[in-house]
Amino acid sequence: MLAKKLPSLQSFLLHVSRRASHLARQQYDVIVVGGGHAGTEAAAAAARVGAETLLVTQKIATIGALSCNPSLGGIGKGHLVKEVDALDGLCGRAGDWAGIHFSILNRRKGPAVWGPRAQLDRQLYRQFIQSELLSTPRLTVLEGSVEELLVTESNPEEPGRHRVTGIRLANGSGTISASSVVLTTGTFLSGSLFMGQTTSPGGRIGDAPSSAGISHTLRERLGLRIGRLRTGTPPRIVKDSVDLSQAQLHPPDSHPTPFSFLNTHTRCKPEEQLPCHLTFTTAGVDRVVKESLHLNCHIQQDAKGPRYCPSIESRVLRFPGRRHQVWLEPEGVNSDLLYPQGLSMTMPPDVQLRLIREIPAMHRAEIHTPGYGVQYDFVCPTQLSPALQVKSTQGLFLAGQINGTTGYEEAAAQGLWAGVNAARRALSMSPVALSRTESYIGVLIDDLVSRGVTEPYRMFTSRAEFRTSLRPDNADLRLTLKGFEEVGCVSSLRYQEAVRVRDSLQDALAALQALVLSTTNWRKMFPSVQMSEAKSTNLTGVDMLQYNNLSFEMLASVFPECLSLYMEFSQRLKIEAVYKPHCDRQKKEIERIQKEENMFLPQDIDYFSLPVSLSQEVREILDRVRPSTLGAATRLQGITPAAIVHLLNHVRHSGQKERTHRKPNDQKEETEEELHVQNASLPQ
Repeated sequence: MLAKKLPSLQSFLLHVSRRASHLARQQYDVIVVGGGHAGTEAAAAAARVGAETLLVTQKIATIGALSCNPSLGGIGKGHLVKEVDALDGLCGRAGDWAGIHFSILNRRKGPAVWGPRAQLDRQLYRQFIQSELLSTPRLTVLEGSVEELLVTESNPEEPGRHRVTGIRLANGSGTISASSVVLTTGTFLSGSLFMGQTTSPGGRIGDAPSSAGISHTLRERLGLRIGRLRTGTPPRIVKDSVDLSQAQLHPPDSHPTPFSFLNTHTRCKPEEQLPCHLTFTTAGVDRVVKESLHLNCHIQQDAKGPRYCPSIESRVLRFPGRRHQVWLEPEGVNSDLLYPQGLSMTMPPDVQLRLIREIPAMHRAEIHTPGYGVQYDFVCPTQLSPALQVKSTQGLFLAGQINGTTGYEEAAAQGLWAGVNAARRALSMSPVALSRTESYIGVLIDDLVSRGVTEPYRMFTSRAEFRTSLRPDNADLRLTLKGFEEVGCVSSLRYQEAVRVRDSLQDALAALQALVLSTTNWRKMFPSVQMSEAKSTNLTGVDMLQYNNLSFEMLASVFPECLSLYMEFSQRLKIEAVYKPHCDRQKKEIERIQKEENMFLPQDIDYFSLPVSLSQEVREILDRVRPSTLGAATRLQGITPAAIVHLLNHVRHSGQKERTHRKPNDQKEETEEELHVQNASLPQ
């Protein structure tokens, strides 16, 4: 799958510019605004579902650009990449093509929370994404700026007060109509750049600012609640000016692990991978930060920044006197730059140079591009449905940083799902949702639309209640079949491979389950396995794989006739066996949550007049957030268990017409266990 010849950037620009300057149509099923990680995944997903799709971006050359860290994956984030790939998204295969340093983070813990990660070559990643978009059927790319959204009266047969019908291009370039529009504006929505005491409009250095018309439409015309967030990026350092001998060498894994389920290897050979280096801040760094605070207007702003990727100024002020890690990461095979992860800063360029030279490995370092900060608008995501459509506006979908998230992986996951649902709406298909019981993408979206954000949202494995079931290794089994059979975004080639893998794993587990021996016999075969002498029961092959020092390869060497066929799945079978007891225990809880998520709450319900015992505070929360399901309501802050029970009573009472109306005095309070009632819903 990696034997791919990429077109040159010049030929890509020529081809796409030709397509853009001769648009064959002024009407599309889906328009995607923005060519970042959310936008590229949204456009590709919409086209895969079958929608005629237009991707509008300010600069074609920056499609697929890695604006900040040239890396992909990590703890929690790697799960999202694997799930996007399982749904036939782009970023996993792009990571395998562009990766130059692969590693699995968190190996000291169980496989459920391992974090696949890769350092990337910026140029190769961008070229791969552009090549994929260029070869995607039903997808057109247009270089241009969107002035505003076209808004009309809503369709009375659908929920919502407004309807988006297309876009108006800047500079009098006309309008383009569409059934669905996906906004993936990233940091460009009313973005402002900060460096020292200098401020300028924009979302990324070197790129023009976006039109103020979109922000005005969202805020004034559609009446959406808008917030303000901030982020930043470190300076890029000239590699030859850094003394790497004074930093700790961190080599990659000796055998790179691909992100994509379609790939058995990465483009970069193991011996060709590049190392990273680790160094630390010093007391001199603290001193420079404190002495230059009066020159740094970005750090003094009220907008919330990312808690888990803070600027060096924030770190020093919050944890004075502490040594902070600085990772020196390569930006590409042929790049002469290093990315100093951990040194995001917004002070004046001359002060940035003083600061980095306080670190021994960089005492003679030169800055190629200074760091800077960005502030931008975001839409409070509780105003979205689980399909990522704005509840009050028909046909408008949002994905990425516009929803208050941070990170490429979070943006890509939202983009894919918004693109899927935008296409399904345009093709008169029902929306689809992912449960938090079946995917990290479901956890991400549910957290956003149910709880909202007060700071840039980052994915962690701790956010998932069922992380022993939602592992990186089984994302294909969880999502690829659904993506083909129910969603329509997965190719038949990927589907056939997933079916093969599923069937082979089932056959292998059945063969392991059929291997039943006494503990005495197992001890004789594998004396190195530490088994309790008190055990005298029979154990299966699956039971034996749960022991740490017994591998599938060891079992297959003793039972080759029934297990040798499944050697390619040896690691997956070991993981399946280890987590089987945990997954079995979680099944009832998963079923309970899935039943709650099947209890739908209409978006036009009047919570203030609902004839149930709810406090005014609870009614206000429900009215503001408008959860789509009873399950989503249970996860809202401020919603009490008693309120859920009363809401459940009303759901059951309204959904079962054969039940006679009961008087309030005769009505018995129903127990919390009745949340398990299946498929009850309010009439739509």
